Amino acid sequence: MNTSGEHDQDAITAEEIAGETVIPAKGSSSGEKRPNAFTELMSRKQAKNTSSQDQKSRKSTTVGTRVFPGAHGLGAYIAAPERFGKDRVIEWDDDFVVIHDLYPKAFIHCLILPRDPEKTLQHPFDAFEDQEFLQKCKAKLEKVKKELVASELRRRLGESSKQEQARNEAMDSDDLIQPADLPPGRDWTQGLLTGIHAHPSMRHLHIHVLSPDRYSPCLKHRNHYNSFSTPFLVPLDAFPLAQDDPRRHPGKEGYLNRDFVCWRCDLNFGNRFEKLKAHLAEEFEEWKKE
Repeated sequence: MNTSGEHDQDAITAEEIAGETVIPAKGSSSGEKRPNAFTELMSRKQAKNTSSQDQKSRKSTTVGTRVFPGAHGLGAYIAAPERFGKDRVIEWDDDFVVIHDLYPKAFIHCLILPRDPEKTLQHPFDAFEDQEFLQKCKAKLEKVKKELVASELRRRLGESSKQEQARNEAMDSDDLIQPADLPPGRDWTQGLLTGIHAHPSMRHLHIHVLSPDRYSPCLKHRNHYNSFSTPFLVPLDAFPLAQDDPRRHPGKEGYLNRDFVCWRCDLNFGNRFEKLKAHLAEEFEEWKKE
């Protein structure tokens, strides 16, 4: 059983848990490139789904339990992923559903939702005691990192990256080149943030997979940043978690109250969130050029 600290904090706002906030429009300065023949299949740009089921999922019921203080909102995707467009659900099978986070905290932010009915409502600390289930989740995570998130980062940011230059030139040439023969280019899996929150805000078990930049209009306050920049985010490699692991007590450890430290250069911003936000925008532009 989870023994989280008595004064745990949620990583997201109550409005986000209920699905009632407005998502700001993304700007056009992200350096996205038009997909070519090799990357067309990775495109996630779909018309916005306005089905009643999608709207229903954004009006979730709050759950007042000690273990899960969040909402039931993710359950709709687990139960009927086929009812949603690809603006929300990326892929699914019998074991997992992969969705775009409704309020992304980075340029790319996905959630992996296990569909095992015996595990989906357990706290991850408990669910990942099951080694077979843990290994299945780890395998899915690696697949999502490589085939979805890294590929999408390459599609959208590859034109800006120095490490992609040789690959881009080969793809733009008039020569017929098979994908397997292309230069390897940049390893976009490097630095990806993955894992679960020590104090989950949503009721159903979910695994975060996001780019390292933390560059998003939805990143609006301390908890948003520190929940992905401190041990509050627990990687799957840490499981099964030792009983004396301090991450079992995130409230006691005060992870979300720590100073803001840049993920890329380690500059400490204290509690100056707006300064951090401006700096993150600058770091994003430099990171995508690497």
